[in-house]
Amino acid sequence: MTAFPHAQGVSDHFDEIIDVAIVGYGFAGGMTAIASAKAGRQAIIFEKMSIPGGISICSGGGFRVATSKDKAFEYLKATNAQTIDESLLNQFSEEMVKLPSLLKELGKVNNANITILDRPANYPLPGYEAFQFMEYDSIPGFDQAKEFPRAKSLKSGANAFKVIDDNVKMHSIEVRYSNAVKRLITDNNGAVTGLLVEVDNQLRRIGTRYGVVLACGGFEAGIEMQRQFWQLHPVLPAATLGNTGDGIKMAQALGADIGHMWHFHGSYGFRHSDPKYPFGIRSKKLPDWTRDVTTTDVRMSWILVNKDGKRFMNEYEPYGHDTGHRYMDQYEATKNRFPNLPAYMLFDEDGRKMYPVAKAYINDPNIDCYEWSPDNLKEVSLGILKKANSLEELANLMNVPTDTLQDTIQEWNSLCQSNDEDEFGRPSQTRLPIQSPPYYFGDIWPVVSNTQGALIHNTKQEVLNTFDEVIPRLYVAGEIGSIWGFLYLSGGNLAECLISGQIAGNEVSELQALQLN
Repeated sequence: MTAFPHAQGVSDHFDEIIDVAIVGYGFAGGMTAIASAKAGRQAIIFEKMSIPGGISICSGGGFRVATSKDKAFEYLKATNAQTIDESLLNQFSEEMVKLPSLLKELGKVNNANITILDRPANYPLPGYEAFQFMEYDSIPGFDQAKEFPRAKSLKSGANAFKVIDDNVKMHSIEVRYSNAVKRLITDNNGAVTGLLVEVDNQLRRIGTRYGVVLACGGFEAGIEMQRQFWQLHPVLPAATLGNTGDGIKMAQALGADIGHMWHFHGSYGFRHSDPKYPFGIRSKKLPDWTRDVTTTDVRMSWILVNKDGKRFMNEYEPYGHDTGHRYMDQYEATKNRFPNLPAYMLFDEDGRKMYPVAKAYINDPNIDCYEWSPDNLKEVSLGILKKANSLEELANLMNVPTDTLQDTIQEWNSLCQSNDEDEFGRPSQTRLPIQSPPYYFGDIWPVVSNTQGALIHNTKQEVLNTFDEVIPRLYVAGEIGSIWGFLYLSGGNLAECLISGQIAGNEVSELQALQLN
């Protein structure tokens, strides 16, 4: 077993010495490097994967901005359940008001066109109306398939990463791919002075005159960490295999504090029938809505039932791709089981014809993104979905009580013919009856888009230890330092990547340089 010493004196030999080391190349790592380069520092990005983008490039590409600092703060405070230091929320609210100027400035590099969308926050809490979305909706001459061939993503997400990538290139920032950072190196006083990096199966000691910024995301694909922090299992990664919690572990080795590790941004979706395909395939993204504020008239073709053949949740939450997984996290002690895991997505022939019920977006150098068929029939042939000609056959295939399932569907169909309130809160205009055989169902599992468990940090993005003391010269940016402690604000992670990356890049660059050998 290879030994990875993390405490080394500043006089020890380094294979190479640079100004600032940034771990991970997504939005946060890119923005950190841009800020550091603008400050005149030699910033180098170390990315363990052979391609850029991480989960950032798979995002929707919408950046949350605010029109009022005070209202934004009020909302963020209400959604974080006293899990986040208010000084961080106050700073973030202020920076969200400034973010449109930064987005416009970044977009100049390739004449990206920006769209502003009036879209309130997903939950009708105080201050919800203070938010908008900003997206890079087009870039002249940009061909996503040519420049990022391994990334399957939404247009705005790819556009946003193109803007960051072109800024990185404009500042001549070096990105080292297939460079896996293994440990942080410290001096005898505990200050971070470099990295231990694995390149071509060799370990290299990289010294840093100013410091290290961790921007390497969370632990979406870190199954061992999931098992320690979440009772829900399995939870399938949606976008990348690169995020395995490396940065969190490296910082913990230096005494870093962690918080809200239970919280992740996620939905529900399918497992591929081929066990070699490691990603969850998320259920179709339908328009978000805000209770008592905005509505959606889009019909959802399915319901979800549990192992007992009963509905157990609102299948169409206001922001289902954030909270859709939470209903599966129910443990039934009397039967020692998770009754809603897996759940079953159920729809009929009319629903099958409406649209594909799932879609995948991934960023992987070796695995091709699964393409869900427009009519859902390929998935039947693959066994991801199963078909039944009657409710009795459906119940038998699902291994649920026939009478219970028939009652569930009858109650659902009756509800669809009325404007009565659904006990689980699903809006009446989204309902679609299940009455036209054949019937279809598939196993449904929780899917994680990104984790919100974070390294605790201050407003300078400096990582803190368990006694609220700064770990010198160690900074954090993006998802790995998430401020989302209970409810997530759609587009908030992307805004956080740029805001925290700019702060971290500026702060680390202002330090006094170390004299390293």
